[in-house]
Amino acid sequence: MLFFKRKKTCMEREILEQSKISQDILDTYITKEGAINIDTPNSINRIIIVASGSSYHCARYAAELFGSISKIEARAVYSSEFLLEETIAHQDGILYIFITQSGETTDTNSALEKAKEFGVKTLCITNKENSTIWNASDYKVACLAGEEKSIAATKSFISQLLCSTLLALKFAQDKGIDIYDYILDLKTVPAYINSTYELKPKIKNLARFLSKYKNIIMTADGHSYALAKEASLKIKETSYLNTTSAILGEFMHGHVAVLNNKNTVLTYILNDSMNYTAIKNLDKIKTSYNPPICIIGNRTNQVKSTYNLNIECEKPIVKTFCIAVIIQLLALETALKLHRNVDKPHGLNKVVK
Repeated sequence: MLFFKRKKTCMEREILEQSKISQDILDTYITKEGAINIDTPNSINRIIIVASGSSYHCARYAAELFGSISKIEARAVYSSEFLLEETIAHQDGILYIFITQSGETTDTNSALEKAKEFGVKTLCITNKENSTIWNASDYKVACLAGEEKSIAATKSFISQLLCSTLLALKFAQDKGIDIYDYILDLKTVPAYINSTYELKPKIKNLARFLSKYKNIIMTADGHSYALAKEASLKIKETSYLNTTSAILGEFMHGHVAVLNNKNTVLTYILNDSMNYTAIKNLDKIKTSYNPPICIIGNRTNQVKSTYNLNIECEKPIVKTFCIAVIIQLLALETALKLHRNVDKPHGLNKVVK
């Protein structure tokens, strides 16, 4: 009997490029002295991040980082929602950040045009230099991921996450906050991504399990919630399964009733240990509805889980990238199990002009 090795899809090849891309980003933006070399405006005390799709999930994560690392108030808003606002904040000290993989995302570019009408400072994070948003922004950060052929964002998402993290560190550095330990942690990201690739056999097993469900609930708290939203989108757009993301605590307020139907629950955890409230909520879900529970990002015996995927890493800022890669591989393998075209999902295109 002959066995033929499956040809890698563009999505898979792009996932596997992420370790090298991460190293290139770190080499480009971190100096030999351990400083962040990114041009940013001074005296910023508030940040508003505007984006769509996977870029919005990066924006949501970045907003948390600006608050926790840079000590700057920040929030994320969808580009389409931003366009509906009659007026926007435009006081001194505000920076608007626009995140787009292609630099040509229609609603994000329109949002930047609207912001500039109010005379605010603008910065873009994009994978395409000399794109519309690049040329229109006051400050710019290149993601350095190269052309992304698959419709589902993978390497562009990881590069946006890393560039956003470096940007948060740059603002912290400018305020005199010690970022030395963060820099040391980030330099381990490429190696940890390589270690995450080794989980592929376990990820395939979970993907086989998920492919049997039509409804999947993604839950998380805090910084992890942006990853739950990205996981929901990735599986939805590649496998066409009905996935929903929810903050775990909020999910318990009525939304939990959907578990009366056949569902499985995936929970994403960045921290080394689960907090008491999360354990209590998951126990309540298990006792009342008994769905399969899959925990990603934490090895715990405190909650009875059907599947558990974890990379041994004590630093949440590093584990973020590991979980993001797990999410992408899980979406890939689930879609392949269902015989979907992961590179060109039906009815989807990159949202550009």
